[in-house]
Amino acid sequence: MSNVVITGFMGTGKTTVGREVGRRLNRPFMDMDAEIEARAGKSVGRIFAEDGEGAFRQMEARLCAELSARQGLVIASGGGTLVDASNRAQMMANGTVVCLTCSVDEILLRLRQAGNPERPLLQGADPRARIEQLLQARREAYEAIPWQIDATGLEVEAVSARVLEIVNTISLSVRYPGGEYKIHVGHGQLRHIAGLLRASGLPADSLVALVSNPLVGSLYGAALASALQSARFRPFVCSIPDGEQYKTLTTVANLYEQFLAAGLDRSGAVLALGGGITGDVAGFASATFMRGVPVVQLPSTLLAMVDASVGGKTGVDLPQGKNLVGAFKQPSLVLIDLAMLATLPPEELRCGVAEVVKHALIGDADLIAALETGAGNLLLWQGVQGAAWIARALRVKIQIVEQDPFEQGRRAVLNLGHTVGHALETLSGFRLRHGEAVSIGMVAAARIAVELGLADPLLVDRLEAVLVAWGLPVRCPPFDTAAICQALAHDKKRQYRKLRWVLPRGIGRVEIAEDVPLHLVESVLQRMGASNRAETPAD
Repeated sequence: MSNVVITGFMGTGKTTVGREVGRRLNRPFMDMDAEIEARAGKSVGRIFAEDGEGAFRQMEARLCAELSARQGLVIASGGGTLVDASNRAQMMANGTVVCLTCSVDEILLRLRQAGNPERPLLQGADPRARIEQLLQARREAYEAIPWQIDATGLEVEAVSARVLEIVNTISLSVRYPGGEYKIHVGHGQLRHIAGLLRASGLPADSLVALVSNPLVGSLYGAALASALQSARFRPFVCSIPDGEQYKTLTTVANLYEQFLAAGLDRSGAVLALGGGITGDVAGFASATFMRGVPVVQLPSTLLAMVDASVGGKTGVDLPQGKNLVGAFKQPSLVLIDLAMLATLPPEELRCGVAEVVKHALIGDADLIAALETGAGNLLLWQGVQGAAWIARALRVKIQIVEQDPFEQGRRAVLNLGHTVGHALETLSGFRLRHGEAVSIGMVAAARIAVELGLADPLLVDRLEAVLVAWGLPVRCPPFDTAAICQALAHDKKRQYRKLRWVLPRGIGRVEIAEDVPLHLVESVLQRMGASNRAETPAD
């Protein structure tokens, strides 16, 4: 169990917040200044006066080395303790470090309210001027800590709750040829965008394109832009229309125009704020604009959180099919903020569940069991349970994309359910949601596997039961079977004129097949509800 370290400038509430966090977590709390005083037998003020600041900093360094070797503590550091890069590195290596910030006015108010405890660094100086001087001197060190909480105007309980959100964050790493990026899963992640951007390598003062559709932009765009501006980034908003019908090269060209008008270049970054369509379009634009601009994925839907935002696949549609034009563009950071799920319609949440089921079917039998236990309770996705499920689904995907970053082999299994699913989406004019189409497509793949003797019929029963329990469809719309098969012919996953099928052999076991007879596919689709007569699919 790693430590939780609360740091920041004097007066930001490190000790009171740290003590409350320790109480909530039922962990031992340690105030580093109080510990140093106890060991030295005198106050911090006396240590400064009698031994000098250098001696005090040495005591801090020794205590940092000691505490970083321990586990399960909640620690409040001194205001200058983690200014030292070595101390900071030690604490961050074995703990979650959170930096509290406050406005200068708030700091002065808090110091006055605290009476007049010894503040050696403020002695004999104009307090405001000295605070501003120290804050400026320490700014770079404080900003090197990714997790930041502005405590201005907040009560201890509110700050402590935000610290706990950070502690409960699940952080995953994705490695790819030439680099690595982080995925952070938890509640309130957007509040930490600035610190996490800096940690990903984007310097302050960078130009940042915030790409979103009108709906998601109206919900989160202003707050996100304000947070970026406060951290000295230079955000500008780019709007793209919502809907699969706008996932086109025309929309990408429009983004290029907005990037150029704002002066974006390769020293800046693109932030994709929205669902899978926004992530795909913004990601493709960032991959191709000026031969590549860093992209950060901020998925707003469950489906995008567990699938489109991770792995680097971007693209747009052509009239003949989905994602026929695209590029691999690895993000530099992915933030999954469960708070955004609160504004998601239930039907969109269910679509995301389909992708979680897909990942579980590919490689996590225990996740299927968990989804069966919690079936239908959409509120679970906004809490700790949801974060755990999302992380498990992502681990399945991460393992696969690390093995096959450019979809040359194993990664194709992530297309489970997409072969039929994409055909149904296209035939419906994209009125059928992606998650709904994938749900039907997974059932079709399982039934084909059974017909080929690769899977037990009980697999279909269990798969259909968990999908239905989460409100997902398992029957094919009454589209003409011949039309579905014709749409399959345009699937981008075809190789050497053969259509690749991802077929489940059991929970957690899938394989790729290229020799599925067309008559077998037609038979399965018809038994699932497809029509065998020619008719207009959208009717």
